[in-house]
Amino acid sequence: MSFDLISLILQAGLIVKLVLLLLLIFSLTSLAIIVVKWWELRAADQDSEAFLEVYRREGFSETFDAARHLDRSPLAVVFLNTGGELELARGRDGEDQARETLVGQLARSIAWSSHAQMRRLERGMPFLATTGSAAPFIGLLGTVVGIIAAFQSIGVAGQASLAVVGPGIAEALVATAVGLMAAIPATIAYNAFGGRIDAILAMLEEFSGQLEEDLNRLLQSSSVLAQSVRVDTGVEPISTARAE
Repeated sequence: MSFDLISLILQAGLIVKLVLLLLLIFSLTSLAIIVVKWWELRAADQDSEAFLEVYRREGFSETFDAARHLDRSPLAVVFLNTGGELELARGRDGEDQARETLVGQLARSIAWSSHAQMRRLERGMPFLATTGSAAPFIGLLGTVVGIIAAFQSIGVAGQASLAVVGPGIAEALVATAVGLMAAIPATIAYNAFGGRIDAILAMLEEFSGQLEEDLNRLLQSSSVLAQSVRVDTGVEPISTARAE
C-alpha cells in the first residue's frame, strides 16, 4: 500500500503535487511544535510545583535562589524579573523610592512579565489551530483539481470506463487523505495543550496577585521597621525576609 501511495503521488498533476508539498510542510511543522510544546509544558508544570513549594515555605532570598534553578516555570520567571526590578529600584541613586511609587512599579513589572510568559506559553498554538482547520480544505482543493483532471481525461478518451477514471480519482483522493493526516494530530494537540496552558495561566494569575500582596506587605513592614530603627539608633535596616 505504501508503494502504491508513493506511485499515486508521483503520477499526480503539478497542482496536486504542490498541494501535497504544502500539506507536508504543515504536517512536519505541526509535529515539531507538538514535540517542543509537550516538553515545554511538562517542564513548566514540574518547575511551577517545585517553585510554589519553596515560595510558600521559605523567605524571599531563599526563593530567589531557588527560582534561578526553576526558570522553566513562568511563575519563577515572573518572580525573578520582579525581584530584579525591586533591587534596581531600591538601589537607584543609593536611596529607596517612595513606597507607593515602588509598589506601582512592581505591579507593572509583574503584569508585563506575566503577559510575556503568557505569550511564550501560547507560542505555536495558532499554527496548530491553523493546521487543524485549514489542512482539510487544502487537501480538498487538491482533490477538486484532481477530479477536474480526471474528467478532462474522460473527455480526451471519449469514454468513462473505470480504467480511465480510476487513476485520476485515486490521485485526487490522496490530497484529502494527506490533509486529514495533517489536521487530526494538530487538532488533538491543540485541544490537549490548550487545557494545560489554561491551567498554568490560571496558576500564574493567582500567583501574580499573591506576589503583589506579599511585596506590598514586605515594603510596608520594612518602612515601619525603618522608621522605628531610625528613631532608636539612626541606622537604616535592610530586610530580605518575606513578610508574613
